[in-house]
Amino acid sequence: MTTDSLNRSNSMSNPVSPSSHPGMGAIPYPGGTTFRVWAPFATDVFVAGTFNSWSETANPLASEGNGYWSVDVPGAKPGGEYKYVIFNGSMKLWRIDPYAKDVTSSVGNAIIVDADFDWGHGDYRTPAWNEMVIYEMHIGTFFDEPGGRPGNLDGVIERLPHLQDLGINAIQIMPPAEFAGGFSWGYNPAHIFAIEEDYGGPQALKELIKSAHALGIAVIFDVVYNHLGPNDLDLWQFDGWQENGKGGIYFYNDLRSHTPWGDTRPDYGRGEVR
Repeated sequence: MTTDSLNRSNSMSNPVSPSSHPGMGAIPYPGGTTFRVWAPFATDVFVAGTFNSWSETANPLASEGNGYWSVDVPGAKPGGEYKYVIFNGSMKLWRIDPYAKDVTSSVGNAIIVDADFDWGHGDYRTPAWNEMVIYEMHIGTFFDEPGGRPGNLDGVIERLPHLQDLGINAIQIMPPAEFAGGFSWGYNPAHIFAIEEDYGGPQALKELIKSAHALGIAVIFDVVYNHLGPNDLDLWQFDGWQENGKGGIYFYNDLRSHTPWGDTRPDYGRGEVR
């Protein structure tokens, strides 16, 4: 028996119960965090992170049926980093949470996020559709230093009064979901629930929305849900299963994977995973 198998066997000798807390991903509760993931072809799932010294087997998830796995982990707090360790037979996969709301990078670790935020008590009202004056905004180039890092959400907040003076009452943000690298238009998302770390992450986005609303400015999101990548895709063959060499549970694995832009695949030279 391998060391992995022995450790897994020891962990599973004291089975855990599924969590009663609803939701997907990492859901903090007083004193700990619930972790829930969909991995229908996994044989075992564990969560490793800063809260258990990155142990591969200290915190097993319990099967809920229909491919869902969950566990409550006391002591796991917002700000902690984590990954899922997914076993498919003898195959071991370290995966970023598909529902991660924050990541250290597109190829890094997921971060537990505290959902609580003080939105204030203003009297903001979204402008009527026929009265909106919309400014389409790319965060990375809106207020950046030439030759330096991409612009960020704090820089947008700084210049909101300028937009207000122009008569703008709505900003439409080009896709801010986490993507590979730091420079992109945003149409190559790697983690659709996480806000690009170079832009400031989810906390900075909340601050932008709060600041914009205080000036009567609406915030509109441009989102990408019909394609991914092509780089940094932990979703590809997420739990180890695939057919025809294709992408596994989150992708078509048959003729439907063909698109006008080519076949669905992680392409590190050109194209996108669609």
